[in-house]
Amino acid sequence: MNDNTVGGVHWSFWAIGAVALVWNLMGVMNFFMQMNAEMLAAMPESYRTVIESRATWVTAAFGVAVFGGALGSLSLLFKKSVAFYLFIASLIGGIVQIIPTIDIGDIESTIGTGVFIVVAAFLIWYSKLAERKGWIS
Repeated sequence: MNDNTVGGVHWSFWAIGAVALVWNLMGVMNFFMQMNAEMLAAMPESYRTVIESRATWVTAAFGVAVFGGALGSLSLLFKKSVAFYLFIASLIGGIVQIIPTIDIGDIESTIGTGVFIVVAAFLIWYSKLAERKGWIS
């Protein structure tokens, strides 16, 4: 082990895994907040309307996106190659979730969508890189 490795992997592996876990746990918290009637009632009416009017399949896709990402992040930190597949499920769930809400004229929505896709794609790529380097198995 040299100065650049911790537990046999580059230190950046742990940093990326930890940031990914925090990012995805924020999504899980958001999911639970939206499913909690009391918290939903405390949200501004415009948010409530969007959440209450969305289809069940969109909510299910949201769950796949956030729980897949969180489990993928945990799997990455536990050095398990299943992280790759969980991150793919997360990306697919996220894309399915945002399809009905994409508004090309809404720059904030477009940027948020772009950030999600870039982060999810990066985690898919990074988990495959970690597997190729032998950091996960």
